[in-house]
Amino acid sequence: MRTAALILIFLAVRANAQTIRIDSTNPHYYFFQGKPTVLITSAEHYGAVVNGEFDYVPYLNALQAYGLNYTRIYPGVLFEPMGKFMPGNTLGVKPAKLILPWARSNQPGYLLSGNKFDLDQWNPAYFERLKDFITQAAKRGIVVEVCLFNSQYGDTWPLSPLYFENNIQGVGHGGYKDAQTLKDPVLVERQAAYVRKIVQEVNGFDNVILEVCDEPSLFTPVEEAGPWVAHMLEVTHNAEENLPKKHLIGQEVQGPVDGPIDFSGNPLNSIVVTQYLWHTRDWEMGGLQGLDREYRHNKPIEQNETNYYPLYSGDKVADSRVEAWEFMVGGGASFNQLNGLFTPEDPAGNTPENAKLLGALRNLKTFLESFSFVDMVPDKGFVVSGFDRETHYRGISQYGKQYALYIHHGEGGDGSAYTVTPGQHKETLVLSLPPGNYKAEWMDPASYSVLATDEFRQSGATRSMDTPSYTVDIALRIKRE
Repeated sequence: MRTAALILIFLAVRANAQTIRIDSTNPHYYFFQGKPTVLITSAEHYGAVVNGEFDYVPYLNALQAYGLNYTRIYPGVLFEPMGKFMPGNTLGVKPAKLILPWARSNQPGYLLSGNKFDLDQWNPAYFERLKDFITQAAKRGIVVEVCLFNSQYGDTWPLSPLYFENNIQGVGHGGYKDAQTLKDPVLVERQAAYVRKIVQEVNGFDNVILEVCDEPSLFTPVEEAGPWVAHMLEVTHNAEENLPKKHLIGQEVQGPVDGPIDFSGNPLNSIVVTQYLWHTRDWEMGGLQGLDREYRHNKPIEQNETNYYPLYSGDKVADSRVEAWEFMVGGGASFNQLNGLFTPEDPAGNTPENAKLLGALRNLKTFLESFSFVDMVPDKGFVVSGFDRETHYRGISQYGKQYALYIHHGEGGDGSAYTVTPGQHKETLVLSLPPGNYKAEWMDPASYSVLATDEFRQSGATRSMDTPSYTVDIALRIKRE
């Protein structure tokens, strides 16, 4: 009997030890560690591995303490000048603390400091740190999204090992606007070699998602960046062809829907990646727009970047909270709030302000997990009336069984983020519900306290329901009993 029990435990562990994948019941969500999964986090600015000054264990502990299960990294082809955007930016690495995939040569002359890079040699210390980071994340149930590229800027390209002055091979003579196009075949092959190496090194992990390129057309026309992205998507996919594990691959939509950088329908692309709320001036597809326009592809939709907190207006904590709740209660699969409170000086982000940010995301994850969310689809239609044009709301439902609704008040501004408008808000909603016995609970997203409960028998086609008075936002959970 003991042997049989041990075999069952072994089989259960083995069944759960699978790479994060698409849920078989609902392809808009993930399946990880034996159950349907949503990924929600508030993450540092992608420098955890390349920044040797950043102690990532306290950072990962902080995410785990709030039940958050997702983080992102840039693995080395792009990092930033010190102090860019704000002090403490983890991607703005001190030159002496920079750890990159390529080994240094014996030839001096790297523009930041030290010797140039040898693109024919890899740096063992870097890959040891990369693997330890992913291992530590795995121990805490955290999925790591490895974003291989981002558009180069005028101040980042001259720092890259792939820029000709920084490597002994003299690769990378073009300007930053050409760095991620197909114009320089030698550079493209070096980029592909980097992709293959990273993919090979992380292949043994279950808690990894691969992303090809953030913001590929910030400075480069989509007609030039698109073919390069397509090539790197294929390189990333093919790099795992003869490796044991197969990982999900994502690519951000930039430019027009179904255009050169919309790979949502491409079979090599597993995840529809978006950033911010709506299209910005750079033609990045926002998360809410992704839900409206790309859901048809039956893939998880990810919003993997927001404004860089605390670069918000007014009630910054509430601004951050409402964008996460609206996207995820609208049918999103993964959400990453970009958080500047995680720094090398305070890697755990141990401030009262951060506690509010992380707590609101913990509440969101708890709210979604209180439903069988894989049985639900985006649905605003069960609210027949009750909102004015200034009220934002989204929902998901399983007809006649479970309903989730989120409501908030804010202005969208330039499309990148909300600025909330606090007040004494209260609505009378008319809901379409089939006959049955239900329990409704109104929740405060900030504290996750229950504001009001109503158990009722529904006999007609609609039901009128008053919201409790609230300041910024409120959530509704209805379940059939």
